[in-house]
Amino acid sequence: MRAEFSVEDMTCGHCEKAVTKALADSLPGAAVHIDLTAHTVSIEGDTGVAGKAEAAIREAGYTPVRL
Repeated sequence: MRAEFSVEDMTCGHCEKAVTKALADSLPGAAVHIDLTAHTVSIEGDTGVAGKAEAAIREAGYTPVRL
């Protein structure tokens, strides 16, 4: 399953690292791709990945919007 988010408040390398860590902690084994320039995050993983990813990004302090 694939989930994609726009994360407009992810603006720098520190933000990217924080989101990457949050997703790795919440979704071990999921494939995560972040495009900092486009402010997008895509995750490929098991069923339920979208909800878990959204919660992890929010807990890291960012505002994900599903695409």
